[in-house]
Amino acid sequence: MAVTPTVVNCVYFLFCFCFPAGQLPCPLIPSCLVRLSLFSLSPLLHLLPRLLFTRLYSVMDKMPQTPPFTGVFPNNAYNKNLYQTKEENYGGLYYHDNTIVSGSLEALIQHLVPTVDYYPDRTYIFTLLLSSRVFIHPYELMSKVCHLCVEHQRLSDPQADKMRLRKIAPKVLQLITEWTDTFPYDFRDERMMRSLKELTQRLASGDELYRKAVQQVTQGLIRKLTTLSQYEEALAKISATATDRLAVLKAKPQSVQRDILSICSDPFTVAQQLTHIELERLSYIGPEEFVQAFAQKSPLDNDKNCFSDHKKASNLEAYVAWFNRLSYLVATEICMAVKKKHRARVIEFFIDVARECFNIGNFNSLMAIISGMNMSPVSRLKKTWGKVKTAKFDILEHQMDPSSNFYNYRTALRGATQRSITAHSSREKIVIPFFSLMIKDIYFLNEGCSNRLPNGHVNFEKFWELARQVSELMTWKKVECPFEKDRKILQYLLTAPVFSEDALCLASYESEGPENNMEKDRWKSLRSSLLNRV
Repeated sequence: MAVTPTVVNCVYFLFCFCFPAGQLPCPLIPSCLVRLSLFSLSPLLHLLPRLLFTRLYSVMDKMPQTPPFTGVFPNNAYNKNLYQTKEENYGGLYYHDNTIVSGSLEALIQHLVPTVDYYPDRTYIFTLLLSSRVFIHPYELMSKVCHLCVEHQRLSDPQADKMRLRKIAPKVLQLITEWTDTFPYDFRDERMMRSLKELTQRLASGDELYRKAVQQVTQGLIRKLTTLSQYEEALAKISATATDRLAVLKAKPQSVQRDILSICSDPFTVAQQLTHIELERLSYIGPEEFVQAFAQKSPLDNDKNCFSDHKKASNLEAYVAWFNRLSYLVATEICMAVKKKHRARVIEFFIDVARECFNIGNFNSLMAIISGMNMSPVSRLKKTWGKVKTAKFDILEHQMDPSSNFYNYRTALRGATQRSITAHSSREKIVIPFFSLMIKDIYFLNEGCSNRLPNGHVNFEKFWELARQVSELMTWKKVECPFEKDRKILQYLLTAPVFSEDALCLASYESEGPENNMEKDRWKSLRSSLLNRV
């Protein structure tokens, strides 16, 4: 049974409310997410924490370990992680099968800082930089790292051994490089930039080679932040020019209105352009945005909010908004067509676009298109659907069936991921996940596992799993789109006016009249409110 986006939001909100400290993770979740009843889901919610913890132990053994930076540092001189083989406490850190599972925040930070004989594993660096912001500001972490580097490694001593400085400087510089490469948005905070400048000046004071390396890191960071600002400005312009399709219809006769088929009648080309948009939007999402979206402060953390006093990136929200727009664009293109034959043609066209998205590995656009065609204003057009060959659509819906926790989709995603790993061309590398489901998975992980253990230690098992999920997306978003851009199609997909939810309902009733008294009353009310308003 199809439902409207408003109903979807309400049902999903109630679903999240059943969870401890529930909160709505994104503005619109497609209707397929709520086909299962709340009653059937409730037993799973009670079992979720136990299931998550059970899974975490198996995941730790599969956590990928990045090889040493053999091209940067001397072999066997720095990558001694000093992992222990027993489940014991070493310097405030607790290990299980040679992997950190918990520890005090200070000990975890200490483990991040390189020494003459040690450099942390890159998976640990990513996990701590991602998760630490739940407990302290990034600038506070940077300050602590700088203090440990300067004081403990005696970088502040003018008489420091030159040989010692030459051993430690490349490692500290490598840590800074990884931070600025993976979490560049942290450095929009002036406090971060001050700490970075102070530390890099100390590193650059001893050798011309390090001065050039520091300059390269700083210039690369500035380029990334400039690109982000330009992207945000472009999104703001697109949002500012958005107009309501109903107002456009009143302003221009429908005969001169453009639709998707007048722009491009080739489904494969449209699927390629959708992939361009998806990969661009995806590429700007910082890993820290997933923590910002779901982080809840613990009473042990002094009730401070680590994201309230500096500019946050909002690329995750922009990406969810793009999914919503595409769903509404699909529904608008179908409902605005006057003739039944043309509506059926538009439906079949989008089915073909969705199929091409599936073949490419663009699951997010695929689900947005399916969601748009499942909206009530579209699904109620029985006479129109009677003229549509739905066999291909049925196959796509089966692939994205939400039963068994989206088993079919997750199987297809694993296949696309494997194809990406063994790819011989850039096209085969494309993996664009169904983003709302990924958000839901991370939301459940956050809600089902506590940030701290009863003894006050950080529950690092939880953050290993969080990092694993987020790091997959970080790999997928780096893929360059291999398809040629078509500016005309991109412009239409991004800026074409779409109907509001009420306008969609009105257009649907105008296309195929109300079937009962309730629909007739709804139709009259919409005509009175919308047409008079316009």
